[in-house]
Amino acid sequence: MKCLLCGDYTFFHICKNCQELFLAPSIYKRKVLDVDVISFYKYDEIKDFLHTKHTDLGYYIFNILAKNSFFRFAKEFEYNEIIASIAVDDRIKENYSHTAILNSHLKSKYITPKFKKLIATNDISYSGKSKEYRLTHPRNFTCKSFKEGSLILVDDIITTGATLTQAITTLKKYDKEVLFCLTLADARK
Repeated sequence: MKCLLCGDYTFFHICKNCQELFLAPSIYKRKVLDVDVISFYKYDEIKDFLHTKHTDLGYYIFNILAKNSFFRFAKEFEYNEIIASIAVDDRIKENYSHTAILNSHLKSKYITPKFKKLIATNDISYSGKSKEYRLTHPRNFTCKSFKEGSLILVDDIITTGATLTQAITTLKKYDKEVLFCLTLADARK
């Protein structure tokens, strides 16, 4: 197949050269409810890739992005106990869950990914919606039981912070401590 970026022949959708040149992660930080949110890319850098999340191609793209960011992060992460990582609403839609892909790449000596633990009961999309819309249409998360008390919260994009705010608030009700959040991209300009 041909690399989506340079057109050279490769075994991957994006060749190793282009991954190193164009998909090297950086660290971007902000806070939501006094919880650090760490992102690896600016939204504008990878928006075309993020828009594949509801397509078959997205499965491959999200695995490449996760390997270059979440996997590398997990390899370097150390903590004094084993913690969980959970993704925001990782239900399978269109054959896979893009947030579950991100979460799965966090598996390490200190991080145990958990799946289908934080599910939105209101199946609503925030894509392209205003902050006001997001605030007036909550996702209404529910949390399923898991043993770890401390966790990393995973999502694909932070835009206004509304989704992460709702998720953190829900997890606190279940006596879970969100140590920090990880997202692929930060959409803040």
